[in-house]
Amino acid sequence: MPNPIKAVVFDVGNVLYHWDPRFLYERLIDDDQALAAFLRDVVTHEWHFQHDAGRAFAETSAELIALYPEHESLIAAWGPRFNESIGGPVPGMAEIVRELDSAGVPLYAITNFSGEFWPPFRATAPELFDRFRDVVVSGDEKLVKPDPAIYALALRRFGLGAREAVFVDDNAANVAAADVAGFRAVHFSDAAAFRAELVRLGLLASA
Repeated sequence: MPNPIKAVVFDVGNVLYHWDPRFLYERLIDDDQALAAFLRDVVTHEWHFQHDAGRAFAETSAELIALYPEHESLIAAWGPRFNESIGGPVPGMAEIVRELDSAGVPLYAITNFSGEFWPPFRATAPELFDRFRDVVVSGDEKLVKPDPAIYALALRRFGLGAREAVFVDDNAANVAAADVAGFRAVHFSDAAAFRAELVRLGLLASA
């Protein structure tokens, strides 16, 4: 018999909250072509991924400004205005978190997130994140999804065994790695589909 599911483990970006560097920089760059070029060539997802891996913004920004001195003020804005790159909550997901918590299901998260940027963001949503028993933040651990080590760390910290937790993420590579690591992994598309999966697994009652 399969192990009973004891917990739900969430990704944060684009599962609980929309995230895109464009949300910030479309406020700072009026020209659409200039905005597209800046996001393609300067403040890229690959550059930001260094923060998720544990590098300090002071270091990465200095390196990038040295390469693109004409964009110094825009690059420097990334750190202090990072929360503006986070859009609103993904529709329906906060309700799922509240329902699971009310049902007594332990909630956790594994997020690729800068250790510097996480506390200011978390502080914007205590009603949601206070429901989580623990959050593994990649920048604090210097481990990033889909590295198998971050999933192993999470299982140890959460006190969970193989197939005892559902893990949901919007990134297919992260989902595949979580499945290999011992989670029941779900590729996130929207709240309705995820809710249907939770009902199928017996974690939520059908509507």
